[in-house]
Amino acid sequence: MRESIGDRIARLRLRRGHTQESLAAVAGVSVDVVRKLEQNQRLTARLSTLNALAGALDVETSTLIGQPTTFQGATADRDPSPSLLALRRAVTPIAELLDDETAVADGESPSVHDLREALRSTEAIRREGRLSEIATILPRLIADARSATREHAGADRAASFAVLAEAYQVAATTLAALGKEDAAYTAMERGGAAARNSDDPRLEVIGMSTLSWIFSKQGRIDDAQRVAQATAEKIEPSLTKTPLIDVALWGILLLRAASAAVRAERKDTAAEFLRLANAAAARIGTDRTDYATPFGPTNARVATVNAYVEMDRPEQALTEARRITGLHHLPPTWQARHHVDRALAHIDLANDTRATQAILKAEQTAPEWLRYHATSRRVITDLTSREHRRSAPILALADRLQIATE
Repeated sequence: MRESIGDRIARLRLRRGHTQESLAAVAGVSVDVVRKLEQNQRLTARLSTLNALAGALDVETSTLIGQPTTFQGATADRDPSPSLLALRRAVTPIAELLDDETAVADGESPSVHDLREALRSTEAIRREGRLSEIATILPRLIADARSATREHAGADRAASFAVLAEAYQVAATTLAALGKEDAAYTAMERGGAAARNSDDPRLEVIGMSTLSWIFSKQGRIDDAQRVAQATAEKIEPSLTKTPLIDVALWGILLLRAASAAVRAERKDTAAEFLRLANAAAARIGTDRTDYATPFGPTNARVATVNAYVEMDRPEQALTEARRITGLHHLPPTWQARHHVDRALAHIDLANDTRATQAILKAEQTAPEWLRYHATSRRVITDLTSREHRRSAPILALADRLQIATE
């Protein structure tokens, strides 16, 4: 039999030497919630409650929740993408179709503060590329935020919609990263609707950036450029007067438009987008992260490296890469993607040793992200096909990622 959330809480509580009362006190939750969970009278709780209990027990929240039974790791004879049934259900819940949306109550609806704290922890996990944990935790956050939008009124309702919009965007980027672009598009549609009911107009802007990326993943390159370019033109800032957050959002859109233009082989257009993005980054002066998306001098240069790789200009890509000094300012998944670009450039220059070093650096930076990243898997397959040493590092990496080798 599978261990329930309550079983895990009881086991960890006893290991930490807590009574139900002392655990509830440390976590700041009702002892009745702890008792009902441990007795399996309740099978789940709000994400804010689970976060608090996990903190009191000194474990990750995903340890309490457990992995969804549908989330499978990669194997040599199976599709490397995990099944994300729990996340799909969160994005398109059947309860909505049946008009039967009921909240998991802790005695009161989730507060806006609790929702924001849960969102921050979820976004941090996503930036680190811990995809299985996202599939575990995010459905609960979406359900909590949906519940709050029904139960709150006024400013709290609008703020709850803002959290819901961002949660849908995390779902969209996770689904797209795992090759589920159609489900990602559905998540973005719902995220856009939530953003329009929120108290934050910038959410629609960042949503257009995510939508552009999803279109690129779907092969809709012209649509990807059009969405990013049109939104960038709509919000074009004054580089001397506009708040820096809006300059950053403009820059993010320009990088999306540049990426699409490169893939459409509109090199002059891409170069102009990159020029404007670098001007925006220079205006900001430092690397920053808004709505879980980084922008600044480092990310603008990383995007330039990517553009050179896509345009089959590996020498320029590596020259630009050597100029980057602030890579550690970016989230791990952005860093890892940059290392994959470096690997691609080295492969184009027939330097498999350097390419292997770069892809191993990507694994070190974001190991779970690498497992499910399609381009990375292709790079590893390419490198292993030319490697004849049985103890070569690239073969060991292929074994760790369960990539079949000849």
